[in-house]
Amino acid sequence: MKNFLTFCAAILFTTASFAQEDAIDKFFNSYQDNKEFTFVSISPKMFQMFSKASSQIEDQELKELIAGIKGLKVLMTKVNPNKYYADALKKIPTREYETLITVREKEQNIKFLTKTTGDVISELLLFVGGNDEFVLMSFVGNLDLNKISKLASKVNISGGEYLKKLDKK
Repeated sequence: MKNFLTFCAAILFTTASFAQEDAIDKFFNSYQDNKEFTFVSISPKMFQMFSKASSQIEDQELKELIAGIKGLKVLMTKVNPNKYYADALKKIPTREYETLITVREKEQNIKFLTKTTGDVISELLLFVGGNDEFVLMSFVGNLDLNKISKLASKVNISGGEYLKKLDKK
């Protein structure tokens, strides 16, 4: 009976985990072909290639970060940004994440949410909404926030300027 309950709990946990990933993926997928959005997706394979080529990168922290990233997706628009920000917060199960930082600057809202496995951050979500733009960014892998902030300052990723706020907080 105990094994059966453990099995059921594992199935429920796995199902909840897939449902959550599906909600995020569904949100990205629902807008990725929309001409009003900028969409960027870097696959795990690309990060593997970056990691193999990291012998050309002199910064050790940057090498470690690249080796730990399994995927990155970015979705941005300047059309109805407040609408899409509210829609993202409604459709993505944010309660399953821990709020790391919430910033309100002028008419802009910024939220950093994390999911951890033990002491390792396995996912970082960034939501930006305001009158000027909407940004949703999802990093997946074994993540170090300080290194992500450093990466944002070295690489020109759409929405990366918001990641620099991690270093300030």
